[in-house]
Amino acid sequence: MYGVVTRNEPEVSWAEFDRGFYEMKDVTGRATEPVDGAVNMISCFGDNAAVEGNPDVASVSEDGTMATREEPYFDWDYVCPTHAEYRRGLLEMVETAAEANEDVRLDDVGFARAEYCHCDRCDEHFADSEFDDRGEWRAQVITDFVADARELIPGDLIVTLYPDPYPGHLYERSGLDLDALDEYVDEYVVPLYDMAYSTTYWLEVIASGFADLLSKPLTLELYAVEVDIDALIHAAEVADAYAESVLFGYDASNAVAALRRMRADERDGVSHGPDEFTEE
Repeated sequence: MYGVVTRNEPEVSWAEFDRGFYEMKDVTGRATEPVDGAVNMISCFGDNAAVEGNPDVASVSEDGTMATREEPYFDWDYVCPTHAEYRRGLLEMVETAAEANEDVRLDDVGFARAEYCHCDRCDEHFADSEFDDRGEWRAQVITDFVADARELIPGDLIVTLYPDPYPGHLYERSGLDLDALDEYVDEYVVPLYDMAYSTTYWLEVIASGFADLLSKPLTLELYAVEVDIDALIHAAEVADAYAESVLFGYDASNAVAALRRMRADERDGVSHGPDEFTEE
């Protein structure tokens, strides 16, 4: 099963795609109305506009460093997951999305990195909590948020994961306890983005790692913008061997070209086996 991830509303209903994902809110903070018939996507705690407009919402390390794109390792700004007003706004957006389509996808769920957050608010919440271990407390914060979102979503709740399947890394980095989240989450999406896909052994390694790690359905998302069609097809074939569905991100036309070629090859009797995934 193949789908598209897009910011362009008409593309979600193109006949070549089995699934359409519409970016309702992205990490810049840009937000639009949800689209009927699409899985609406919401960037949760990645939000440049929110941090720029009110630095008090930013996630902060123990030494006071804000989690913004001005710092190493960050491509966008991160909001602290304990900021109550911001969380309420997110949940209102989730509710609006679910009214347009019963399935909703949440991106950027979790803390910024392992060393976040140590704002005064987080320190107070942790001190007042039942937990002695800050990692356990962080995981509960995120699980509670996902549980709150679950109550508003009548269909599938889909959550995006950072592409690191190594045991314990998602918990340590983002506060994601997959065993706890499985109670609420129906499907996980893992973006595996590359500008060229000239090699795919790394894609297979990460994909197989998540296939082993997850007990819920896995979807893999590929980057389609200006990627060579043959390379994109090969990446899709590798991803399809491990995932229940494959998504193409942000270039629907290129994705359609790849899918048409793949389906034409299938009609002509071309087969693609695991041996073709091995790099020379």
